[in-house]
Amino acid sequence: MSPVSLAALLGLFFVPALGQSSSSCSTTLTPTNSIKPSIASGYRVALVATGLTDPRSIEFDKAGNLLVLQAGAGIESLQLQDSGGTCVSVKSKKTVVQASALNHGIALSQDGNTIYASSAEAAYSWEYDPATSTVSNTNRSIVTGMNTDDHTTRTLLMSQKVDGMFLISRGSTSNIDPAAEMLSSGHSQIKAFNLTNMTADGYFYDTDGLRLGWGLRNSVGVAEHPTTGGIYSVENSVDQATRDGQDVHEDNPGEEMNFHGYLNGTEYSAQGSNYGYPYCFAAWAPSDLPDNSNLTVGSQFAIGFMNNTINDTYCGEQTPPRLTFEAHMAPLDIAFNNSGNDGWVTFHGSWDRTDPSGYKVSLISFANGGPVAPANSNTSYIDIFANANNTVCPGNCFRPVGLAFDSQGRMFVSSDASGEIYVVTKDETANGTIGTSPSGGKPKSGTQPQGVLSTGALVLSILAYCIVS
Repeated sequence: MSPVSLAALLGLFFVPALGQSSSSCSTTLTPTNSIKPSIASGYRVALVATGLTDPRSIEFDKAGNLLVLQAGAGIESLQLQDSGGTCVSVKSKKTVVQASALNHGIALSQDGNTIYASSAEAAYSWEYDPATSTVSNTNRSIVTGMNTDDHTTRTLLMSQKVDGMFLISRGSTSNIDPAAEMLSSGHSQIKAFNLTNMTADGYFYDTDGLRLGWGLRNSVGVAEHPTTGGIYSVENSVDQATRDGQDVHEDNPGEEMNFHGYLNGTEYSAQGSNYGYPYCFAAWAPSDLPDNSNLTVGSQFAIGFMNNTINDTYCGEQTPPRLTFEAHMAPLDIAFNNSGNDGWVTFHGSWDRTDPSGYKVSLISFANGGPVAPANSNTSYIDIFANANNTVCPGNCFRPVGLAFDSQGRMFVSSDASGEIYVVTKDETANGTIGTSPSGGKPKSGTQPQGVLSTGALVLSILAYCIVS
């Protein structure tokens, strides 16, 4: 992380004391859908950009520009006007790469001088100059052979812990994809590729790379924990599920957070293992499932009609999720703050549910590199930033996709359906509207955001940071 001044740190944590809030910004944008999303107490949110084309993954470059992958268009660089706190606006825009095939993933090399982006079929690289937001005239195919017909996003992640290790998540080719049962298919897998010894021809996804996990239906969000280096993903689970002839899709199966071990050689016995798909899924509402006597939240269970081969016993032998989320919320990204104590997840929102779920950004507490909540928890996440009214979803909604932290620790969020970018900061004095909790009301007792420092502790932390820097 680049050193920042004491004034910048004070500006981040003591926004009201310095008289800077979103209401005092000279430029005020109107949300695309005219209904402002709600924000939990202790946080501030402001709209940074509108009018973007299907913004998906986002990333800050070394010059502080926000790179936005616009699906079907290419990569845009947003130079930001920063007046402190949430008072951030777009000073200028510049097209970095114009390419209609790019659809989701973006990443930067550790030195910031190479940019990576993905289409449904391949991951590409360009030489990149952050000072001018320009790329080389030619690109290079890094990983190819990833075509599928249904889930076409290819999430990219460059490790910050191990030089040259480049992760790609590839989903299934349909709701239930029989080919995902075969390792050789490359479907529903997360793999890591070593770019330091790559040949001129690049890699072929199905046969190359280090497999971190398979049986992962569509793990769109992937992140590396900043202190331990552990790899986490968030998975979109199956739609229209039945079990023993009964429709159970309304509240089952749950979406998943999975752990995939480390890239630095630290042993993790389940690394590269099967996480269940296309046969096994995590229970969110066990009481709604037939033959549920041995099931709890997060238990792996079989869908369809069970037989002597595919059943709950078989599913119990597959690697279970570390956490399970409400069904159909569609998690699309996960990101950690610098300390690794806050894990943020975007929930893009449901289509396969009577009452819409998701359409929000939620917070998960971490400690010692793992979630604080147990694996069978149904209150593991707190809603921070959400639609105030999901009844107008998905057509007229904030639908979050990508997450990125800037050098000051502020979180930026893209919304593809509305073409927007928002900024979110912590502020103890902010009295926002509490977003919808997993149970449908206000967050339960004990689920308010953790980790807000006292004033004294914060001053000491800032002074210590400045001395070290």
